[in-house]
Amino acid sequence: MAVDDDNDTLAKNCTEPAVHEFPEDMFTNRQRTQGAVLIHIFAALYMFLALAIVCDDYFVMSLDKICEKLDLSEDVAGATFMAAGSSAPELFASVIGVFITHGDVGVGTIVGSAVFNILCIIGVCGIFAGQVVYLTKFSVFRDSLYYTLSVVALIAFIYDGKIVWWESLILVVMYSGYIIIMKFNSQLQSYFSGKEEKALANGNTASSELEDVKPAKSYSRGSVVMVDEMISSSPPHYRFPEAGLRVMITNHFGPKTRLRMASRLIINEQQRLVQASNGDTTMVLDGKTETLENGGVAEDKPAEEGEEVGLASPFTVPGGAMERVKWLLCWPVLLLLYLTVPDCAKPRWERCFLLSFFLSTVWIAIFSYFMVWMVTIIGFTLGIPDVIMGITFLAAGTSVPDCIASLIVARQGLGDMAVSNTIGSNVFDILVGLGVPWAIQTMAVDYGSEVMINSRGLVYSVVLLLGSVALTVLGIHVNGWRLDLRLGVYVLVLYAVFLCFSILIEYNVFTFVNLPMCLEPL
Repeated sequence: MAVDDDNDTLAKNCTEPAVHEFPEDMFTNRQRTQGAVLIHIFAALYMFLALAIVCDDYFVMSLDKICEKLDLSEDVAGATFMAAGSSAPELFASVIGVFITHGDVGVGTIVGSAVFNILCIIGVCGIFAGQVVYLTKFSVFRDSLYYTLSVVALIAFIYDGKIVWWESLILVVMYSGYIIIMKFNSQLQSYFSGKEEKALANGNTASSELEDVKPAKSYSRGSVVMVDEMISSSPPHYRFPEAGLRVMITNHFGPKTRLRMASRLIINEQQRLVQASNGDTTMVLDGKTETLENGGVAEDKPAEEGEEVGLASPFTVPGGAMERVKWLLCWPVLLLLYLTVPDCAKPRWERCFLLSFFLSTVWIAIFSYFMVWMVTIIGFTLGIPDVIMGITFLAAGTSVPDCIASLIVARQGLGDMAVSNTIGSNVFDILVGLGVPWAIQTMAVDYGSEVMINSRGLVYSVVLLLGSVALTVLGIHVNGWRLDLRLGVYVLVLYAVFLCFSILIEYNVFTFVNLPMCLEPL
């Protein structure tokens, strides 16, 4: 009886850690505190890299083929399948949090990723863009308004510490409303902004109120190349990968997809122009050598019959020291995916796009499982709650690729793509990344069941998230709808304040919100 009383007291005085929901670690807690935790940190970082590779190289391409076969319009495809492709790590982290750990690591990851996208990405772009980038009002207002409604709904649903079936259903239905808005985005933009501002929003960096302001510099040769200049000056015939990149930077596609595709397009075009300006007569493009014609200007040509397209073989060693180091670091993942997932970008595997979609999804689930497992062990070893690990480490790890892509396009003057859409990208994370796993659990797996939110501090973190959106939009407005160094420093300070307050709340500094995590003796 005394043992039962002791167990009850222990249960009341601390929260059972999520690490016990995973297989037993090969290291003891003492060994991890003495240095073995570094192995887990390296494994977690490597899982971030593996997720980025499988999502960008296989999952997104298979989704592109699905959209093509289903004959979906660009806007609907971007708001559904392409958004899923770019947000897959956060989605699977949420699934693992609901069905495996039964904890708050998934919610914390999505909340932290949302704040990271809004504050940290805007801050990095403002500081390192190297120029003043002007923003248009419509896209910021549209995404901010719908995202605010999503966050308000999330606060209302998690306030009582549990999620029921109708609450998860409302989140999913709200995302359907977002798809409808994206479907009629052009008409709405024309109605609210007028034709003149709409034209500027699609091609330029300044709004109609800033006609007298000189836009960002654009060079046909050199380090800065505007995407609209590329499209207008390039020949009308493109190979399929080039055409796909150019189509997927339109404002009908999902925010993260636009960022990554634009960054790839810019990098490819800069490589061509740099080599052309050096007087080279040949260049390497996507692993193939092309001859520069028309006075040394690289020309997009349709793919020749029998020409191999798609991903390069992992057995092909790239040139350049840095490229070789990167190739060597990624080689185990590249080889694993090359042998197990068909590359549906290649003509011979094009019909296997559904198989590619299924197998890449399986690998995303596996990599996400190991990622959350490693992060949970790291947090348990260091005595950090799961929510804090999700808000900080997991959130940053899943969002760093988007931060890099945003910086690349911001340096070309594409402010709306790099900044305004970071707000819209979080709509998928909140409504689908949380709503769908909750709906599956409460409506399909166990109808009428409830998903419990263990940490009361999450409510305060989501309220802080709502405040960060309001303060960011206010800062953009006060700064004259300009993305510059001042705005960048401002939002980075906001991000630091958010992290500090979230961590202090979870440690019960301001008020009691949850029991501390149960720790094992060394």
